[in-house]
Amino acid sequence: MKIIEEAIKRGAKTLSEHESKLLLAEYGIPVTSEKTVKAEDDAVAAASEIGYPVVLKGSGEEISHKTEFDLIALDLKSETDVRQAYQKLTSNPKAPVKEVLVQQMVKGDRELVVGLNRDPQFGPCVMFGLGGIFTEILEDVTFRVAPLTRWDAKDAMDDIRGKKILDAFRGKPPVDREVLADILIAVGKIGLDHDQVNEIDINTLKILNGKPIAVDALVVLDTEK
Repeated sequence: MKIIEEAIKRGAKTLSEHESKLLLAEYGIPVTSEKTVKAEDDAVAAASEIGYPVVLKGSGEEISHKTEFDLIALDLKSETDVRQAYQKLTSNPKAPVKEVLVQQMVKGDRELVVGLNRDPQFGPCVMFGLGGIFTEILEDVTFRVAPLTRWDAKDAMDDIRGKKILDAFRGKPPVDREVLADILIAVGKIGLDHDQVNEIDINTLKILNGKPIAVDALVVLDTEK
């Protein structure tokens, strides 16, 4: 795939968040509406096109820990908010920001994680579990070896301790398990189709009106393959 080939040619060890989502979208995985920009006025134009509220993030393959470096500005509701956030991100002393990602703001109480690891014995394995800060705190995840059948995907959903998060919740509809199954199956297929993809981390997968949508993603490459 062109995105992967071009990244490896320039020596990148990861895809940027935007590139990672472009790869996911190629496999039918729902991702946020977003655009990368390199100028303040372009950020304002992108925000207007996407629709407020928006999120601004420092972008680039060399930036993988945006929260630690304070490279995320959430819930921006106006042009003034966007301009101030853009100026702050691009003058961050901790990390040089060459481009900014303007992204749809997705609000939701429920956060899931989906990932891919390449096991030396079993090959590509798909991870599913509770996302956000709970990924590391609760370690409530399960793994399935790719390729996944629809039964495998749904079995993984029932295998986590916090599976009730997929049910109707605080007046919100249940998670669409068919769409979630499609995502798990697609992540496994990416791993099978592309030996150069070593890891995939979709954290967070948020729930918008019952539908899962990837709001953050990182693809790690094996540049020697």
